[in-house]
This record gives sequence, C-alpha cells and structure tokens, in this order.
Amino acid sequence: MADIIARCEAKRLRMTDQRRIVARVIGEAEDHPDVEEMYARAVKLDPRISIATVYRTVKLFEEAGILDRLEFGDGRARYEDAERDHHDHLIDVNTGEVIEFIDPEIEALQERIAERLGYRLVGHRLELLGVPVKKS
Repeated sequence: MADIIARCEAKRLRMTDQRRIVARVIGEAEDHPDVEEMYARAVKLDPRISIATVYRTVKLFEEAGILDRLEFGDGRARYEDAERDHHDHLIDVNTGEVIEFIDPEIEALQERIAERLGYRLVGHRLELLGVPVKKS
C-alpha cells in the first residue's frame, strides 16, 4: 500500500484520505477485484466512501499508470497493481477464477517469436481461457 501511495505522490496526485483507502485496498488485494469489489472492501475501512469516489479514483490511478485494467471476458473490468511482478493468467470460464502463473518456456518462446519477426519484446499480456478437465 505504501508503495502505491508513494507512486501516486511521485506522480503528483493529490492523495486524499479516501484515495489512500482505495490505494490500501488495491495494495492488499491478492486477487483481481473490479470496482464494486474494491468499493465493498473500502467501505469496511471508511463507511463514508462512495462508489463514485472509488470509480473516479480507479480511473485516475489507471490513467496515471498505477493500475492495470484487465478484461477477462466476463464483462467486468478488473484491476491489479501495474508494478506487480510479471505473470500471466489462466481464467476458468465456468467460475471466473483467475489463476496467476509464470512459465519460463512461454516467456522464452515469446521472445523468440518477437525476434524472428524482427522485434524486441518490451512487454506482453497472456490470458488463457479454459475449463477444468474432468478426472475419471
């Protein structure tokens, strides 16, 4: 949380008490909450915070590069700290569960593909959609 607040302050964003609460919610999140989930968490810390404030703060943080907006095909924009260590996502299309993973082979393959096409990879997002395999 302190890291998010420090990055906001470094970008000269005015950090009100309510923005600090949203930063805390984001910093403590171990999942990929949407705005409604962030609001539910924030209101537990400060019952006076409005959902409109959370929406405005999330938009501000996204525009400032503090948050990454993620679309997992369920019609909900979800968010995570833009400076988290790199990882990819596997989304269970039945439940919406999002599993984070890192795979060195995939990372190397993406680098090779970019190089073969004449590019140096500077970033990527990988989202796999799947359904659980039924075990017999």
